[in-house]
Order: sequence, then C-alpha cells, then structure tokens
Amino acid sequence: MNNNKIKIDGLEGSKGKIGFFGPSGSFTEEAALTLEGELVAFYTISEVFDAVSQDKVDIGVVPIENSIEGSVGITLDLLAHDYDLKIRNEIILPISHNLLINPNMTLDNIKIIYSHPQALSQCRKFIEGLNVVTQSAPSTSAAAELIVHKKYAAAISTIRSAQIYDLDIAEHNIQDYQNNLTRFVVVNKQDHHRTYTDKTSIVFPLPEDRAGGLYEILGEFARKNVNLTKIESRPSKEKLGKYIFFVDLEGHREDLEIRNILNIIKSKVGYIKILGSYPKEGHD
Repeated sequence: MNNNKIKIDGLEGSKGKIGFFGPSGSFTEEAALTLEGELVAFYTISEVFDAVSQDKVDIGVVPIENSIEGSVGITLDLLAHDYDLKIRNEIILPISHNLLINPNMTLDNIKIIYSHPQALSQCRKFIEGLNVVTQSAPSTSAAAELIVHKKYAAAISTIRSAQIYDLDIAEHNIQDYQNNLTRFVVVNKQDHHRTYTDKTSIVFPLPEDRAGGLYEILGEFARKNVNLTKIESRPSKEKLGKYIFFVDLEGHREDLEIRNILNIIKSKVGYIKILGSYPKEGHD
C-alpha cells in the first residue's frame, strides 16, 4: 500500500471524508487509499456523486476510463448531464483481475462468475475458456460479497476482496491484456488550482450535423498547438443521432491561451461545459 498519501486541498488530514465506489475491496477503494482522508463506501457511482453534491463527503473517487474497455459511460454522463461537479485530480492504477472462489472449491466446480460488466469484458478470453455463465454485479467487490457461501459461484475481483470475505484465489492475473490500466477521477465542487502541468476536460455539442463541423472546432486547438489527449463522443440523450463530445486537453482553463480557445469554441457551439482542470497524474 502507498504510504506517501496525496493531500487534497481543502481536506484536513483524516478529518476529510472521501466517498468511493465500493464496497470495500474495490479497485476504486485502492485508488482512494492513495489520498489522505476517511474513506466512505457507496454501492454505485451515482451515490458517490450525490454524496459529494450534498456535502456528505468532501470528495468522491470514481472510475472514468480503462485501457482495455474504454470509458465508463455512467461517470461521463453524470459529469455532463446530472451534476455540477468538477474533476479535481486523476489517479491511474494498474489493474490485475483475480478469480475468487469459496474455500474447499476448485475451478472445475464453478458454474457462474459474478463481476462488474467492465471486469467481465476485460477477462473475456479467460471466461470463454470455462464452461460457465456470467452475471453482472454492481462492482468487483460487490461480486466477491455476493458469492460468499455460494459453492458453485466465483467472482472476478481483487486480492483485498479475497481477504475481506475469506475467499480463495483460484487464478491470478486473468485479464486479457497485461497492460491493463484504469484512470480514476476525484470529483469535488471545485477543480484544482493551476500547477502548470495540468489537463482540462470539457464537453460540448455540435450545433448542427454538417461536414467538417467537428474538424472546425478541433482545429482551434491545432492552430494554437494545444495537444488533445482524448476525444470521445456519446449520445446527447436528446434524440437519435445527436452526440456530445468529450475532450481532454493539455493546459489549465485559467491559462490565457486555453481561455481564449474555449471562448472561441463556445461562440461556435452554443455552450461548453468545463468538467475540470487538474494536475496530470504524477504532478500536484
């Protein structure tokens, strides 16, 4: 475990409360444990956002992107549509999936595997090699909790979950690709002050569906030599075929050049929502 915990501005050591997508034993808890503060588990990502919004906790930690399966849609949707919360920090962790079973059982006994849909997808090849069915669970740690005393059930989860629920580890490192990383974000009512090693996340719509519309917007960044680290579209929730675009870019919203670009884009698209400016992983 990381003993050099990161201090989050506004949290007073152990007095600050950190909500995380749990229950205990989840990968998100592992990310939250890198921060200073008292951890509070919630069973859904929505509950974490709600707790931060209602000041039940000071900050929340949720997954936003995986190197194998891509973005966590619910996190993006909550940031874009449902809450006025900001990304304050990012945490990137290597993810190692393990197959957990009850004591005195073997892999040959297993008939069903529980886990979060992302974990099931990340271990697709391993699962296909077994004669089993799968069942989604709210989280990897919730999956471990679900199989306790279920003899013929297994869970894809963490080593910590095995310890918490007294389960055996039948197989280690069962993910399809070993370079498996998940990016987590710390959400708060305010984003981070400028550190000069920052990223900014934004979301915007296109005013109309026409050739070159997106290129025209992204060209503003290219003209100023601003690097884009992520571009992704998701349904706008308004009508079929209408999308919004999530963009991560290098720089802070308070940088003069970034502020000017965002103002130009806003004049072209009608609105732009800044999801937060925050230090790149490894900087603070």
